[in-house]
Amino acid sequence: MLLLLGALTIGLILSLLAFGVFISFRIFEFPDITTEGSITLGGAVAAVLIVAHVNPFLATAAAFAAGALAGTATAVLHTRFKINSLLSGILVMTALYSVNLHVMGKSNLPLLSERTLGSMAEAAGVRLMGASTVHLGGWEVGTRELAALVLSLAVAAIVGLTLYLFLRTNVGTAMQAAGDNAQMIRALGVNVETMIVLGLALSNGLVAVAGALLTQYQGFADVQMGIGMVVWGLASVIIGEALVGVRDLGYVIIGAVMGSVLFRLLVAVALRGGLNPNDLKLVTALFVFGALVLPTLARRVRMRPRT
Repeated sequence: MLLLLGALTIGLILSLLAFGVFISFRIFEFPDITTEGSITLGGAVAAVLIVAHVNPFLATAAAFAAGALAGTATAVLHTRFKINSLLSGILVMTALYSVNLHVMGKSNLPLLSERTLGSMAEAAGVRLMGASTVHLGGWEVGTRELAALVLSLAVAAIVGLTLYLFLRTNVGTAMQAAGDNAQMIRALGVNVETMIVLGLALSNGLVAVAGALLTQYQGFADVQMGIGMVVWGLASVIIGEALVGVRDLGYVIIGAVMGSVLFRLLVAVALRGGLNPNDLKLVTALFVFGALVLPTLARRVRMRPRT
Protein backbone atom coordinates (compact mmCIF):
# COMPACT_ATOMS: atom_id res chain seq x y z
CA MET A 1 0.00 0.00 0.00
CA LEU A 2 2.83 2.42 0.79
CA LEU A 3 4.34 1.70 -2.62
CA LEU A 4 1.02 2.46 -4.29
CA LEU A 5 0.45 5.68 -2.35
CA GLY A 6 4.00 6.85 -3.04
CA ALA A 7 3.69 6.10 -6.75
CA LEU A 8 0.36 7.94 -6.95
CA THR A 9 1.74 10.94 -5.08
CA ILE A 10 4.87 11.27 -7.23
CA GLY A 11 2.83 10.70 -10.38
CA LEU A 12 0.47 13.54 -9.44
CA ILE A 13 3.36 15.84 -8.57
CA LEU A 14 5.07 15.13 -11.87
CA SER A 15 1.83 15.80 -13.74
CA LEU A 16 2.89 19.45 -13.48
CA LEU A 17 6.02 18.42 -15.37
CA ALA A 18 3.73 16.84 -17.98
CA PHE A 19 1.77 20.11 -18.25
CA GLY A 20 4.99 21.99 -18.93
CA VAL A 21 6.15 19.49 -21.53
CA PHE A 22 2.71 19.62 -23.15
CA ILE A 23 3.02 23.38 -23.59
CA SER A 24 6.51 23.31 -25.08
CA PHE A 25 6.38 20.10 -27.14
CA ARG A 26 2.73 19.94 -28.17
CA ILE A 27 1.57 23.56 -28.39
CA PHE A 28 4.77 25.12 -29.75
CA GLU A 29 6.54 22.00 -31.03
CA PHE A 30 9.61 23.37 -29.24
CA PRO A 31 12.07 20.68 -28.08
CA ASP A 32 12.80 22.40 -24.78
CA ILE A 33 15.62 20.62 -22.96
CA THR A 34 15.61 23.40 -20.34
CA THR A 35 13.18 21.17 -18.44
CA GLU A 36 16.00 19.06 -17.02
CA GLY A 37 17.58 22.14 -15.46
CA SER A 38 14.45 24.03 -14.45
CA ILE A 39 12.98 21.16 -12.41
CA THR A 40 16.21 21.05 -10.40
CA LEU A 41 16.22 24.84 -10.16
CA GLY A 42 12.72 24.79 -8.69
CA GLY A 43 13.73 22.20 -6.12
CA ALA A 44 16.93 24.08 -5.26
CA VAL A 45 15.22 27.46 -4.82
CA ALA A 46 12.44 25.97 -2.69
CA ALA A 47 14.88 24.00 -0.53
CA VAL A 48 17.16 26.96 0.14
CA LEU A 49 14.25 29.22 1.08
CA ILE A 50 12.63 26.58 3.29
CA VAL A 51 15.93 26.01 5.12
CA ALA A 52 16.00 29.79 5.65
CA HIS A 53 12.52 29.40 7.29
CA VAL A 54 10.60 31.08 4.48
CA ASN A 55 6.93 30.09 4.22
CA PRO A 56 6.71 26.96 1.99
CA PHE A 57 3.99 28.57 -0.14
CA LEU A 58 6.24 31.55 -0.84
CA ALA A 59 9.17 29.21 -1.50
CA THR A 60 7.10 27.30 -4.05
CA ALA A 61 6.00 30.56 -5.69
CA ALA A 62 9.65 31.64 -5.88
CA ALA A 63 10.43 28.32 -7.57
CA PHE A 64 7.82 29.11 -10.22
CA ALA A 65 9.39 32.52 -10.81
CA ALA A 66 12.87 31.00 -11.12
CA GLY A 67 11.64 28.39 -13.59
CA ALA A 68 9.83 31.04 -15.62
CA LEU A 69 13.06 33.05 -15.78
CA ALA A 70 14.93 29.99 -17.08
CA GLY A 71 12.28 29.42 -19.75
CA THR A 72 12.43 33.08 -20.73
CA ALA A 73 16.19 32.82 -21.18
CA THR A 74 15.77 29.89 -23.57
CA ALA A 75 13.05 31.69 -25.53
CA VAL A 76 15.12 34.88 -25.81
CA LEU A 77 18.11 32.94 -27.13
CA HIS A 78 15.87 31.44 -29.79
CA THR A 79 13.74 34.45 -30.75
CA ARG A 80 16.19 37.35 -30.34
CA PHE A 81 19.51 35.73 -31.14
CA LYS A 82 18.08 33.24 -33.68
CA ILE A 83 19.76 30.25 -32.05
CA ASN A 84 18.33 26.84 -32.90
CA SER A 85 15.53 25.87 -30.51
CA LEU A 86 17.19 22.63 -29.41
CA LEU A 87 20.56 24.30 -28.91
CA SER A 88 18.97 27.15 -26.94
CA GLY A 89 17.55 24.69 -24.44
CA ILE A 90 20.85 22.82 -24.20
CA LEU A 91 22.76 26.04 -23.50
CA VAL A 92 20.41 27.11 -20.70
CA MET A 93 20.23 23.60 -19.25
CA THR A 94 24.03 23.41 -19.16
CA ALA A 95 24.27 26.80 -17.48
CA LEU A 96 21.62 25.85 -14.94
CA TYR A 97 23.76 22.99 -13.64
CA SER A 98 26.25 25.53 -12.27
CA VAL A 99 23.47 27.88 -11.22
CA ASN A 100 21.80 25.13 -9.20
CA LEU A 101 25.07 24.29 -7.47
CA HIS A 102 25.53 27.94 -6.52
CA VAL A 103 21.93 28.21 -5.30
CA MET A 104 22.22 25.15 -3.02
CA GLY A 105 25.88 25.63 -2.13
CA LYS A 106 26.42 21.87 -2.49
CA SER A 107 25.19 18.97 -4.59
CA ASN A 108 22.58 17.77 -2.10
CA LEU A 109 20.52 19.83 0.34
CA PRO A 110 18.39 17.93 2.90
CA LEU A 111 15.33 19.48 4.48
CA LEU A 112 15.30 17.11 7.49
CA SER A 113 12.84 18.53 10.02
CA GLU A 114 12.10 21.76 8.16
CA ARG A 115 8.54 22.97 7.76
CA THR A 116 7.34 22.04 4.26
CA LEU A 117 4.02 21.73 2.46
CA GLY A 118 4.19 18.02 3.21
CA SER A 119 4.62 18.52 6.95
CA MET A 120 1.86 21.13 6.96
CA ALA A 121 -0.47 18.69 5.17
CA GLU A 122 0.48 15.97 7.65
CA ALA A 123 -0.27 18.21 10.62
CA ALA A 124 -3.64 19.10 9.13
CA GLY A 125 -4.36 15.42 8.53
CA VAL A 126 -3.51 14.48 12.12
CA ARG A 127 -5.79 17.23 13.43
CA LEU A 128 -8.58 16.10 11.13
CA MET A 129 -8.28 12.35 11.73
CA GLY A 130 -7.01 12.49 15.29
CA ALA A 131 -4.31 9.83 14.70
CA SER A 132 -0.95 9.38 12.99
CA THR A 133 -2.18 6.26 11.17
CA VAL A 134 -5.45 5.32 9.51
CA HIS A 135 -6.89 2.06 8.21
CA LEU A 136 -7.51 2.12 4.47
CA GLY A 137 -8.86 -0.97 2.73
CA GLY A 138 -7.55 -3.23 5.46
CA TRP A 139 -4.11 -1.61 5.41
CA GLU A 140 -2.59 0.62 8.05
CA VAL A 141 -1.47 3.80 6.33
CA GLY A 142 0.46 6.72 7.79
CA THR A 143 -1.32 10.04 7.87
CA ARG A 144 1.73 11.63 6.24
CA GLU A 145 1.45 9.48 3.09
CA LEU A 146 -2.30 9.98 2.84
CA ALA A 147 -2.06 13.73 3.40
CA ALA A 148 0.69 14.03 0.77
CA LEU A 149 -1.51 12.17 -1.71
CA VAL A 150 -4.50 14.44 -1.05
CA LEU A 151 -2.30 17.54 -1.33
CA SER A 152 -0.74 16.44 -4.62
CA LEU A 153 -4.17 15.56 -6.02
CA ALA A 154 -5.50 18.99 -5.05
CA VAL A 155 -2.50 20.76 -6.60
CA ALA A 156 -2.75 18.75 -9.84
CA ALA A 157 -6.48 19.49 -10.09
CA ILE A 158 -6.10 23.22 -9.38
CA VAL A 159 -3.15 23.68 -11.75
CA GLY A 160 -4.82 21.60 -14.48
CA LEU A 161 -8.06 23.59 -14.24
CA THR A 162 -6.16 26.90 -14.19
CA LEU A 163 -4.14 25.88 -17.25
CA TYR A 164 -7.32 24.85 -19.07
CA LEU A 165 -9.02 28.17 -18.32
CA PHE A 166 -5.90 30.14 -19.27
CA LEU A 167 -5.53 28.39 -22.63
CA ARG A 168 -9.14 29.33 -23.43
CA THR A 169 -8.48 33.06 -22.91
CA ASN A 170 -7.45 35.36 -25.76
CA VAL A 171 -3.79 35.09 -24.80
CA GLY A 172 -3.97 31.32 -24.45
CA THR A 173 -5.74 30.97 -27.78
CA ALA A 174 -3.09 33.17 -29.41
CA MET A 175 -0.40 30.91 -27.95
CA GLN A 176 -2.03 27.84 -29.44
CA ALA A 177 -2.50 29.56 -32.79
CA ALA A 178 1.15 30.65 -32.80
CA GLY A 179 2.15 27.04 -32.37
CA ASP A 180 -0.27 25.75 -35.03
CA ASN A 181 0.30 28.35 -37.76
CA ALA A 182 2.82 31.08 -37.03
CA GLN A 183 2.42 32.80 -40.39
CA MET A 184 -1.34 33.12 -40.09
CA ILE A 185 -1.31 34.46 -36.55
CA ARG A 186 1.49 36.88 -37.45
CA ALA A 187 -0.69 38.22 -40.29
CA LEU A 188 -3.40 38.91 -37.70
CA GLY A 189 -1.02 41.16 -35.77
CA VAL A 190 0.10 38.80 -33.01
CA ASN A 191 3.77 38.84 -32.06
CA VAL A 192 4.77 35.17 -32.36
CA GLU A 193 8.09 35.71 -30.57
CA THR A 194 6.28 37.14 -27.55
CA MET A 195 3.96 34.12 -27.49
CA ILE A 196 6.95 31.77 -27.52
CA VAL A 197 8.59 33.65 -24.64
CA LEU A 198 5.36 33.56 -22.64
CA GLY A 199 4.78 29.89 -23.41
CA LEU A 200 8.25 28.73 -22.43
CA ALA A 201 8.16 30.87 -19.28
CA LEU A 202 4.87 29.25 -18.26
CA SER A 203 6.12 25.78 -19.22
CA ASN A 204 9.31 25.97 -17.18
CA GLY A 205 7.52 27.69 -14.31
CA LEU A 206 5.22 24.67 -13.99
CA VAL A 207 8.19 22.32 -14.27
CA ALA A 208 9.97 24.21 -11.49
CA VAL A 209 6.91 23.94 -9.24
CA ALA A 210 6.96 20.18 -9.85
CA GLY A 211 10.60 20.21 -8.71
CA ALA A 212 9.73 22.24 -5.62
CA LEU A 213 6.90 19.88 -4.65
CA LEU A 214 9.00 16.80 -5.33
CA THR A 215 11.79 18.18 -3.16
CA GLN A 216 9.41 18.85 -0.29
CA TYR A 217 7.90 15.38 -0.61
CA GLN A 218 11.23 13.54 -0.78
CA GLY A 219 12.88 15.73 1.85
CA PHE A 220 15.92 16.84 -0.17
CA ALA A 221 17.06 18.63 -3.31
CA ASP A 222 19.75 17.07 -5.47
CA VAL A 223 21.60 18.57 -8.41
CA GLN A 224 21.05 15.36 -10.42
CA MET A 225 17.29 15.16 -9.89
CA GLY A 226 16.46 16.55 -13.33
CA ILE A 227 18.22 13.90 -15.40
CA GLY A 228 15.78 12.20 -17.77
CA MET A 229 12.81 14.37 -16.80
CA VAL A 230 12.19 15.51 -20.41
CA VAL A 231 11.64 11.89 -21.40
CA TRP A 232 9.46 11.36 -18.32
CA GLY A 233 7.23 14.31 -19.18
CA LEU A 234 7.00 13.35 -22.84
CA ALA A 235 6.09 9.77 -21.90
CA SER A 236 3.31 11.07 -19.63
CA VAL A 237 1.86 13.22 -22.43
CA ILE A 238 2.04 10.38 -24.97
CA ILE A 239 0.42 7.87 -22.61
CA GLY A 240 -2.25 10.40 -21.71
CA GLU A 241 -3.11 11.07 -25.35
CA ALA A 242 -3.37 7.34 -25.96
CA LEU A 243 -5.66 6.93 -22.93
CA VAL A 244 -8.11 9.71 -23.78
CA GLY A 245 -7.97 9.12 -27.55
CA VAL A 246 -8.96 12.69 -28.50
CA ARG A 247 -7.10 15.98 -28.90
CA ASP A 248 -9.66 18.17 -27.12
CA LEU A 249 -7.82 20.50 -24.73
CA GLY A 250 -9.65 19.46 -21.57
CA TYR A 251 -9.22 15.76 -22.24
CA VAL A 252 -5.54 16.22 -23.13
CA ILE A 253 -4.88 17.96 -19.79
CA ILE A 254 -6.72 15.20 -17.91
CA GLY A 255 -4.83 12.66 -19.98
CA ALA A 256 -1.50 14.22 -18.98
CA VAL A 257 -2.35 13.65 -15.32
CA MET A 258 -3.50 10.10 -16.01
CA GLY A 259 -0.39 9.41 -18.10
CA SER A 260 1.94 10.71 -15.41
CA VAL A 261 0.29 8.61 -12.71
CA LEU A 262 0.16 5.48 -14.88
CA PHE A 263 3.77 5.89 -15.94
CA ARG A 264 4.89 6.21 -12.33
CA LEU A 265 2.86 3.14 -11.40
CA LEU A 266 4.50 1.16 -14.20
CA VAL A 267 7.92 2.24 -12.95
CA ALA A 268 7.03 1.29 -9.36
CA VAL A 269 5.74 -2.13 -10.46
CA ALA A 270 8.88 -2.72 -12.53
CA LEU A 271 11.14 -1.83 -9.62
CA ARG A 272 9.07 -3.97 -7.27
CA GLY A 273 9.35 -6.81 -9.78
CA GLY A 274 13.14 -6.76 -9.65
CA LEU A 275 14.19 -4.22 -12.30
CA ASN A 276 17.72 -3.00 -11.69
CA PRO A 277 17.47 0.72 -10.82
CA ASN A 278 20.51 1.31 -13.03
CA ASP A 279 18.40 0.23 -16.02
CA LEU A 280 15.47 2.53 -15.24
CA LYS A 281 16.47 5.37 -17.59
CA LEU A 282 17.20 2.91 -20.41
CA VAL A 283 13.84 1.20 -20.00
CA THR A 284 12.12 4.60 -19.88
CA ALA A 285 13.78 5.69 -23.13
CA LEU A 286 12.82 2.42 -24.83
CA PHE A 287 9.25 2.78 -23.62
CA VAL A 288 8.96 6.30 -25.06
CA PHE A 289 10.52 5.10 -28.32
CA GLY A 290 7.87 2.40 -28.55
CA ALA A 291 5.08 4.85 -27.73
CA LEU A 292 6.27 7.17 -30.52
CA VAL A 293 6.79 4.48 -33.15
CA LEU A 294 3.89 2.06 -32.54
CA PRO A 295 1.06 4.47 -33.52
CA THR A 296 2.78 5.16 -36.86
CA LEU A 297 3.25 1.46 -37.51
CA ALA A 298 -0.39 0.82 -36.62
CA ARG A 299 -1.56 3.47 -39.12
CA ARG A 300 0.60 1.95 -41.84
CA VAL A 301 -0.86 -1.48 -41.19
CA ARG A 302 -4.42 -0.12 -41.38
CA MET A 303 -3.68 1.78 -44.60
CA ARG A 304 -2.00 -1.21 -46.31
CA PRO A 305 -4.23 -2.38 -49.18
CA ARG A 306 -5.83 -5.75 -48.70
CA THR A 307 -5.19 -8.41 -51.29
